[in-house]
Amino acid sequence: MKRLAVYCGSASPQDTRYVELAYTVGKTLAKRGIGVVYGGGRLGMMGALATGALEAGGEVLGVIPDKLAGSEVANTDCTELTVVSSMHERKQAFTDLSDGFLTLPGGVGTMDELWEAISWAQLGYHSYPVGLLNAFGFYDSLIAFRDHMAEVGFVRPAHQGIMIADSALDPLLDRMRDYQPHRPIFDMKREEL
Repeated sequence: MKRLAVYCGSASPQDTRYVELAYTVGKTLAKRGIGVVYGGGRLGMMGALATGALEAGGEVLGVIPDKLAGSEVANTDCTELTVVSSMHERKQAFTDLSDGFLTLPGGVGTMDELWEAISWAQLGYHSYPVGLLNAFGFYDSLIAFRDHMAEVGFVRPAHQGIMIADSALDPLLDRMRDYQPHRPIFDMKREEL
């Protein structure tokens, strides 16, 4: 993995562990030689992620919609900052610039990005690993919900391993590195669907 798209919130939760986590993730990725592709913001967890990576000498590619770039939230310290016209264009750039996705704790926008990465993997728009860092048990309920969707039959057996979850960063990155792509829907026959 040369670059990971990292999804996280632009907020700064009252619990400072989350912002500290984002900083540590950025620093760790840089030390592993993995570039960061992220939402291009300088606030909250996004800003901490970028700062951690940049301070450790890492590459940081920011992709930000023009409506946010103009409101003084764009991080001009990035190695490269790309301004796009829409959220869809931003998410497409994340996929084009990365060879994997890493989701940290976040809100609605983070969930949108995570589920789109999983959905695109199921279909076959990419074959990259999708990691979920379940720090502090933040995603326990989400992981249980994913398992419930699979148990009910809404997630095919071939796709149940797309989301790789772990509570610790290093083992998660190792599992993402070793990820073996699944068989996408685009390659399945009608009777397999």
